[in-house]
Amino acid sequence: MKIGRLPALVRTTTFRLALLHASIFILFSASLLAYLYYETAGHLGRQAEAELNAEFGELSAAYRGGGLDRLKQAVTERREARGKFFYLLQDGSGQKIEGDFDVLPAPAPLGQVVNVEFAYDARTIQGQPSRRSAEGRISRLSEGGVLMVAYDVGDLGEMNRRITEVVWRSAAVGFVLSLIGGVVISRSAAQRAEQLAKTTEGVMGGDLTRRAPVFGSGDEFDRLSEQLNAMLAKLERLVISSRSAGDSIAHDLRSPLTRLRNRLEAGLRDTDKDGPRAALVRSIDDVDSVLDTFNAVLRLSRVQAGATGSFRRTNVTGITDELAELYQPVCEEKRLAFNYAPQGELFVLADRDLIAQAMSNLMDNAVKYTPEGGAIRLDARRSADGDVELVVVDSGPGIPVEDRERAVERFVRLEQSRSQPGSGLGLSLASAVAEAHTGKLVLGDGGGPPTRPGLSVTLRLPAA
Repeated sequence: MKIGRLPALVRTTTFRLALLHASIFILFSASLLAYLYYETAGHLGRQAEAELNAEFGELSAAYRGGGLDRLKQAVTERREARGKFFYLLQDGSGQKIEGDFDVLPAPAPLGQVVNVEFAYDARTIQGQPSRRSAEGRISRLSEGGVLMVAYDVGDLGEMNRRITEVVWRSAAVGFVLSLIGGVVISRSAAQRAEQLAKTTEGVMGGDLTRRAPVFGSGDEFDRLSEQLNAMLAKLERLVISSRSAGDSIAHDLRSPLTRLRNRLEAGLRDTDKDGPRAALVRSIDDVDSVLDTFNAVLRLSRVQAGATGSFRRTNVTGITDELAELYQPVCEEKRLAFNYAPQGELFVLADRDLIAQAMSNLMDNAVKYTPEGGAIRLDARRSADGDVELVVVDSGPGIPVEDRERAVERFVRLEQSRSQPGSGLGLSLASAVAEAHTGKLVLGDGGGPPTRPGLSVTLRLPAA
């Protein structure tokens, strides 16, 4: 790790969270070590204290039962047994009666009992002099003598010192390891965040192909990257569509505007009485075509921008009923068979006007591209997985499989549609409406012969 990056790393939220986790770990470790100390060194100390109380209690009972002589006998027996305790019994004048010391190592109590700590000279197994620590209890007897019972705490003190040393060393090592782990974890998280920041910087710089890396770990960074990539993919499509919109609009509007100009010029030159009027009528038709294109572009842009109005629980069968009533006369006029068989009430959470507009575009396309003597079918049904499907099927030329993905793009007009009026925005608008409702627009064959397979367009929406 570079030293120059450390201050920036320390300022990150991920490092602070890692440091917090390390602190919690340290507190837990300290509590655990304190508990272990209490259960080891503390237990040994408490055990020694209990044994001292028991030993002192037995000697006191011997004194109460048999006086000084019985106490002397008891002390002698215990010394000969070579237990862990030291003894000293003195008479009222301070003379030694029995014991391991010649004099009291600590002042005698003025009252009955006192706890004492003292040091004494001893020898090791090898015969070397050694200064040892001891703790004990001194009691003044009723006859004026003094009894002392003590035990060596040198080994216990050494054990306590070592345990304390181990505890502190363990705490220090735990702190260092926790801090290192926190730095490593925060560095990894900071790198993931830095990758996301570089991705957004690249997109802001104009590189719409940049995507955030996904490592497959399934963590929150992967989920964020996946959502960011989905957003960037949609943004890329919108930007590319917007970039090409100008050229597409210019290409599609050039012809009607050119015709409009030519007809106006012809009207000016035409001396016939009806000539200017006919030219003006055709010019108005061309202007209407231009306005329809601009209105379609505006509607599509609003839908793709998220201006979808209000979503309510809507019975889409009511929409298809209205469409059937509206387009049945149109089909009869063009000598097209029209079939409509809804499956009862079907509810979705939707903007009713947008759904109606999308289905109107699909019906317009079906009527436009179905030749005389053909058939159009409108269905409203529920799919096997529970979704609501609004379907328009015609017996026209259809759309080849390889062109269907491109057919829903803005201003795309396939070869078979070049001779027909239109802007190439009908399927685009329907697809945008489907996406706005978390649905999907599906193109398929209409079930006709290979030479004229027809087209099936399904607007699939989640049921409400």
